[in-house]
Amino acid sequence: MDSRELKDRYVNPYTDFGFKKLFGTEMNKDLLISFINSLLSGKEVVKDLTYLNTEHLGTSEADRKAVFDVYCENENGEKILVEMQRGEQQFFKDRSLYYATFPIREQGQKGEWNYRLKAVYVIGILNFTFDEQSNNYYHHEVKLIDTRTKEVFYDKLTFIYLEMPKFNKKEEELNGMFEKWLFVLRNLSRLLERPKALQERVFTKLFEAAEVAKFTKAEYDSYEESLKVYRDWINTIETAKIKSKEEGREEGLKEGEKIGIEKGEKIGIEKGEKIGIEKGEKKKAMEMAQSLKAKGVAISIIAECSGLSEEEINSL
Repeated sequence: MDSRELKDRYVNPYTDFGFKKLFGTEMNKDLLISFINSLLSGKEVVKDLTYLNTEHLGTSEADRKAVFDVYCENENGEKILVEMQRGEQQFFKDRSLYYATFPIREQGQKGEWNYRLKAVYVIGILNFTFDEQSNNYYHHEVKLIDTRTKEVFYDKLTFIYLEMPKFNKKEEELNGMFEKWLFVLRNLSRLLERPKALQERVFTKLFEAAEVAKFTKAEYDSYEESLKVYRDWINTIETAKIKSKEEGREEGLKEGEKIGIEKGEKIGIEKGEKIGIEKGEKKKAMEMAQSLKAKGVAISIIAECSGLSEEEINSL
């Protein structure tokens, strides 16, 4: 019997199942094309996409493999990698750069080759913030530049980061397709019906594809499992943040006692929070991995989520 208990009308795009359901299937390819074109502001118009294998191995057996959320190429052979970063990771920029090496290296050719490459785009949809300087700056487009002239040195490698928690525009404030897409990603699972501001045909298809009640039994079961993993991940991160702050304060105060009560409280807390956060990052990754491992999640997936090696996870 198909007993459906989830109350949300629309799928959560931050889950692995939800994101791939909307953007990683041939059936919904036009949704991905619309989203990518809105990001690029007309600078690079994608007319068609071909989905590529999302699992990539390193150059040797010892290299760590990479598993992309969505990997495709446009009609010009340019590679586009789209990643949903569901929770904060200590070295997410390093991870982005590492992942970018795969679509670059796979263009290498045997024999005579002049090293000419097709463009590579890495798009990161972040469910956390990394730039605390500006609350309104949420759309980062990063290229290699000459630090003196500030001109683009190499225009075939582009990193686009979207800090989703910073996007808080209401329906009546939306301007253009880019903001409409961000609104959908930010609010989809909380919506009870399709907003009037989203009247474009592509959103008609998106809301039909996202409606949980229309899932098959197999799709629903996969989504429910994916949702549990996502919630465990979020809970683990929040718990680790609280613990790291508490540990940081305690350790900082002990350090501060040596300096003096008056200065120690301020200096100690600052130093302690730094130490605590570093320890907390590792600890929260270990706790999250242990929780997911207990639920039977594949070791390779846990490694991708936590940043830990498969050896570390197997030893838990």
